[in-house]
Amino acid sequence: MIEIDSGADVALPAYDRTGVTVGIAHFGVGNFHRAHQALFIDRCLHRPGQQDWGIFGIGAGDSPASRIKADAFERQGGLYTLTEFAPDGGHSSRVIGSILEYAHAPADYDRVVRALGDPRLRIVTLTITEGGYLVDPATGRVPEDHPAVLADAQGDRPTVFGLLARALAGRRGAGIAPFTVVSCDNLRHNGDVARAALTGVAAAIDPELARWIGEHVAFPNSMVDRIVPAVGDAERQRLNELTGVDDAMPVMAESYLQWVLEDDFPAGRPELEAVGVEFVEDITTHETMKGRILNASHVLLSFPSLLAGYRHVHEALADPLLRGFAERFLLDDVIPVLDAPAGVSLPDYAASVLERFANPAVGDQWVRIATDGATKIGVFHTATLEALLRADGDTRRQALMIACYERFLGGVDERGVSFEVGEPTLSDADRDRLRDADGLGILRIAPLAPLGLDRDAAFAADYARARDELAARGVLGAIEALGLA
Repeated sequence: MIEIDSGADVALPAYDRTGVTVGIAHFGVGNFHRAHQALFIDRCLHRPGQQDWGIFGIGAGDSPASRIKADAFERQGGLYTLTEFAPDGGHSSRVIGSILEYAHAPADYDRVVRALGDPRLRIVTLTITEGGYLVDPATGRVPEDHPAVLADAQGDRPTVFGLLARALAGRRGAGIAPFTVVSCDNLRHNGDVARAALTGVAAAIDPELARWIGEHVAFPNSMVDRIVPAVGDAERQRLNELTGVDDAMPVMAESYLQWVLEDDFPAGRPELEAVGVEFVEDITTHETMKGRILNASHVLLSFPSLLAGYRHVHEALADPLLRGFAERFLLDDVIPVLDAPAGVSLPDYAASVLERFANPAVGDQWVRIATDGATKIGVFHTATLEALLRADGDTRRQALMIACYERFLGGVDERGVSFEVGEPTLSDADRDRLRDADGLGILRIAPLAPLGLDRDAAFAADYARARDELAARGVLGAIEALGLA
């Protein structure tokens, strides 16, 4: 358990954790889950009649960091501190107690299988990153020859979806109702993507199981929103000094918090509507707004900001050229081709997003946001690019973003300082395309190829000019010379 001094400035769980049972399993217990879904469930556990909705956390990765996290969860009994920072500099901290158990799947496969087969378990949630779903965006299906699927079908190195498929097969055989699967990743119609991933992997194991899952398992779509920075050694020390708690895995977040869900939970759910979750019949306009404004502007700014030498988000937002670049992207490129949810002003929402980015107390890192950048460009920029291309609109800002992304892959900024490049889904074939003789290979990498940008003469010309200006003038000079801010 974590040690909490009597003078610690932190709120403690007011419920008896010994009386709480597991009703939810979660794959991917990273900082976002711990500052978002786990917080909402912690709030629920403070309400009467909600004590059967504790969380069984599951780590799916097999890196040294994954094993360190599993050890920390074991030592601290699943407890950790969450500190929230408001734009005005205020902060508050609390200990989150909703994660009752934690298992590292590669090291404890049998325990995970048992947990997923427990009749009391009624919901499985996922934050496994946008690239973890194995679904080809061009077809909306899992490729039958995907190496992970082939290995899963043979019983080797089970994927998250292989584990879920086998667990559902066991529940079906035992006459236990299936659990509901809720993706909390930043994907358009993430529940539909999760359905395609699970049924696709299940089909490689047992086609009849895949049909049963398609007919009997619910996959409500969801939209999640909260800025949750990474926590390194310096941040850990700062947070522990603020709370007075010796915590091996503290987490921090902005004060803003949102979760919108489609209400499709046949096996039951917590009273989430009582703790701030919004339930809707159709998530489409909410997720589209968030993806094409917040996530897309994050991606747009991440590569040029890193190249310009900025490492933290608020620093880049204080640069007039970079902030103007984002403002013009939102007001001129995105909002004119975007429908708003009922009662929402898109310009006001866009302005609030940039204000959240500028919060210096959060200290969010561009390296975190730029990770898996190829996938994120495809996920968050495709719809806007398609709309602008159809209307012969201005795509110069996205052209410069892609030129910056290509240079970002080199891992060195314009001052000669290195930064980390995390591109887990960029294939060797994609990297080979970067050497195409015509200079347009970056437009042919898998996440961008479906757009046909290399075959659109106007976009290809904009990209080539952006690339030349970037090489000649640097990021800020290119934004100014091209009139993009």
